Amino acid sequence: MRSTPRRLSLLLVSTALVAGALGIGTMTRATDRDTATRPAAVQHVGHQMAASTMASGDDADGDGYIPAVPPVTGVTPSTAVPPPAYHHEFQAGCAVSHTAGDDPIVYPGQFGKSHDHTFMGNTSTNAASVTASLYGGATTCKAPADASAYWMPSLYKGDQKILPVGPQVIYYKAGVTDYRSVRPFPKGLRFVVGSPTQTEQEFRAHKGFVEGWECGDSFFNTDFPASCPSRPDVQLNLRMQAPSCWNGLHLDTPDHKSHMAYPVVKPGTNDNMCPASHPVALPMIEFKMAWPVNGDMSQVRLASGRGYSFHYDFFNAWEERTLKALVDHCINGGLQCDTRGFDLYRPERGQVLNDDHILP
Repeated sequence: MRSTPRRLSLLLVSTALVAGALGIGTMTRATDRDTATRPAAVQHVGHQMAASTMASGDDADGDGYIPAVPPVTGVTPSTAVPPPAYHHEFQAGCAVSHTAGDDPIVYPGQFGKSHDHTFMGNTSTNAASVTASLYGGATTCKAPADASAYWMPSLYKGDQKILPVGPQVIYYKAGVTDYRSVRPFPKGLRFVVGSPTQTEQEFRAHKGFVEGWECGDSFFNTDFPASCPSRPDVQLNLRMQAPSCWNGLHLDTPDHKSHMAYPVVKPGTNDNMCPASHPVALPMIEFKMAWPVNGDMSQVRLASGRGYSFHYDFFNAWEERTLKALVDHCINGGLQCDTRGFDLYRPERGQVLNDDHILP
């Protein structure tokens, strides 16, 4: 659990400077190897992030705009400096539920239109999913109250689909310095992080980029490493952060991104705050995914293409009371919580959920 508002600030202002330092030490640059051994990667491209044009249960006129009811207005981004707290987060441990060529955000109601996705969380997620169908549904997340849908392009080695094993770490963090200002996601909020059509340079410069693709001693790669140590304890890893500032007006927009924004650096400081255009601070989701694949990586690809085509989707369907309790206790409370809302280093603060991950 490493990301902090201060670290995110440095990330936001320094991504353009990082590329020049990638050859230092033991880092392995994905661009240094012969890519001619990876012809299959470009042949499995799915959706192109087109604007939504289909009506759905959440978007009756099909224009891509889903209004928040009621909207959140009158919010001013917080510039306050809270009491020091190195962590302000909790985890959602969610396992893979299924795979399908569906994307209810980009292609609502259009089954099989997308490239193959690996779904976590809500077990019913498909092309026809809407807020009402997800809310209260069965889930692979440890907390039964988290019926949200999380998905990403499926990963292959050759023609074999490789799925993450067991619960994956999905952090809910403060992306702004004033962690006390973070409020829960509104019901039905959805967005896409990254793009399947982004270039390698765009992936590197993406504000949500953390360490890139990692395995063994190879890290900070924009594409898959050429090889990973062939050991049982070695997996392919990736971390990527989502925008955490909301405009307060829409649960979705036609490009599935414009209603959200990343924090900005407060002028003259190293602090993060939400921009005036997106003043509502929400939890910052961070995917920390691990795939059980190693050895020769020349045939590893994503359903969307090369490693730098990685992106992911989030569709909020948390039960409101439980999400608020976790945000209040862990994020607003400046704690480093596990999936139960318990901070191992601050046991006197108690926990939010019981041992069955249910709010008492």
